[in-house]
Amino acid sequence: QVQLVESGGGLVQPGGSLRLSCAASGNRFVINNMGWFRQTTGKSRELVARIGVDGSMYYASSVKGRFSISRDNNKNLVYLQMNSLRAEDTAVYFCYADETARYWGQGTQVTVAS
Repeated sequence: QVQLVESGGGLVQPGGSLRLSCAASGNRFVINNMGWFRQTTGKSRELVARIGVDGSMYYASSVKGRFSISRDNNKNLVYLQMNSLRAEDTAVYFCYADETARYWGQGTQVTVAS
């Protein structure tokens, strides 16, 4: 059973930056993809960014050029650097990790407001 612990959410003004972190533990096998989804009330989860164990990356078009994902394979850490934040980025952000199954973090709130 893989456990994921997120940190780094909070309140930030439009145009500001936040860095989310997610630490995975308890895996028995290599974790393949790690990444972040986000969800707002009444909407389904949206994939924000993903990074493979080989470093390959995917970004949603809405965040491309503003967000950057990275990972430390040795420590099973994944980061999401979020710059030029907008009100529409407000959501609960969920970290995930793909091992033998997909595992989820508890979610961290990101609020972008002046």
